[in-house]
Order: sequence, then structure tokens, then C-alpha cells
Amino acid sequence: MYVLPEFRGRKIAPEILSELEKWATELGFSACILETGYKQEAAIRLYHNCGYATTENYGQYVGIENSICMKKIL
Repeated sequence: MYVLPEFRGRKIAPEILSELEKWATELGFSACILETGYKQEAAIRLYHNCGYATTENYGQYVGIENSICMKKIL
């Protein structure tokens, strides 16, 4: 997910994330899991503010020091 710098601060990213969560719910999923990098401080802040919590790295991200995985129960 990416929002161009000139459009940041307009709550676009939380709206996109909310729509993706609604879609996941419609498809029968009970949780969303995502990955970002530790240096992506704005993204981490966004995900925390939207109810995501840090979880164990999964799949290809296991053992990757720069990766942080986050999860939200829907």
C-alpha cells in the first residue's frame, strides 16, 4: 500500500486499509496479517493506530531482521 506524498495526511491510507479489511471479512477471513520494514516508521504508526499488533514473522519473513509482521483480528 502506498500513498503519494502530496496526498498524505488526508486519511487516505486508513480508508484503503479499512476497505481491504471489509473485503477480507466478506471473503470469510477472520484476521489480516501484514509485513513492513522496521524503518517504515509512518507505516508502523498507521497500522498500530488502525488496531494492528506486532506478531511473529511468518513464511518468507522468518529470520529477516528488517521485517516486522503485524496482525489484526477482524
